[in-house]
Amino acid sequence: MKKEAEKIFDSDILEGMPSISALIHAEESQELYNDRKIIEILIDESKKKPKERPIAFLKAKSQELEFSIRYVSSEEIENISVGTSHGGIVAICSPRTIPSLNPDHILENGCYFCLDGVEDPYNFGYAVRSLYASGADGLIVPPRNWMGAAGVVARSSAGASELMNLFVANTEDAIRLFKEKNYHVVCAGIRDSVSLFETKLQKPLLVILGGEKRGISQKVLSLADEIVRIDYGASFRGSLSTSAAAAVFGFEILRQAEKR
Repeated sequence: MKKEAEKIFDSDILEGMPSISALIHAEESQELYNDRKIIEILIDESKKKPKERPIAFLKAKSQELEFSIRYVSSEEIENISVGTSHGGIVAICSPRTIPSLNPDHILENGCYFCLDGVEDPYNFGYAVRSLYASGADGLIVPPRNWMGAAGVVARSSAGASELMNLFVANTEDAIRLFKEKNYHVVCAGIRDSVSLFETKLQKPLLVILGGEKRGISQKVLSLADEIVRIDYGASFRGSLSTSAAAAVFGFEILRQAEKR
């Protein structure tokens, strides 16, 4: 754990093929706001035979995307990686710039999420994974260095963080921009709320989820068109993690869309 704590905000290093493959897809896409580039791939020299197929894939892509590949010792891989699930392959990358949200970023009939008060990079990554899988068009985050722990976020999101369109905005400003685009704004909350499963969640839609510690401010709640709660199946006074709430909201929106 000490190793992970020391390196969590260290650098722009993506670990393992899921994260690296996602970034390669993002680099090739014309629809993603992701300017991160792979600079160099490091491969554990003892993995040449076991990782023959992914290495062949990386060699082919290195020509197209102009990154280098270098074989190194397992010790070097361990020294720069946070986790242990990298499979002997890591990528040294350039930083990612997350653009400030503007009206041109907002689709006419999309579904976006805003994470307000989420601080833990693992929880953030898990939430991004669920939201990407459920079909969210983008994610709005408040100003901070979200990509300082790029490797952790990419790994915990199974690469989805590199495939999700991310935009920076103060939550109140984001609500204003989305309302100007005629979006329905929903906040997750308890007081004066309606049940998620009795709410019509239809695009264009902006959903705001709070962190477990601070939740959503009263100011933001007052700007929402609707406050929606997740009903529990047991007597429970606690709150779900942001990542769990993201999964519930994301897939309920998907379920309703497919039902229509």
